[in-house]
Amino acid sequence: MSHLQALLLDTLLGTKHVDSAALIKIQERSLCVASPGFSVMPSDVRTLVNGFAKNPLQARREGLYFKEKDYKCVRADEYSLYAKNENTGVVVVKTHMYLLVATYTEGMYPSVCVEATEKLGEYLRKKGS
Repeated sequence: MSHLQALLLDTLLGTKHVDSAALIKIQERSLCVASPGFSVMPSDVRTLVNGFAKNPLQARREGLYFKEKDYKCVRADEYSLYAKNENTGVVVVKTHMYLLVATYTEGMYPSVCVEATEKLGEYLRKKGS
């Protein structure tokens, strides 16, 4: 297991309020590492990268199509994108090199998922990643 995958598993999935997580390389627009069983299709990678490339207000207005579901965007700014679909959601945090993606499902606390993902994103930004 790579250092990055261990970070995802320990700091995100370890909270029990993150269902799955992944790191996407922004420049290459490719999946770097993901939690076991979490596959992020190239079209999903493009959607997430474009969510930050566009004006955040546009992403907020239009929502997000991720993993074959339409999500309502509840936050979109320079570093964060939060979207939900009924009782599930996706949290995306931008660092210098990566998009950190975390999902939550019914029965999990979205606020814990957001906090853990934002803290890991902050850690990665401080390390220059």
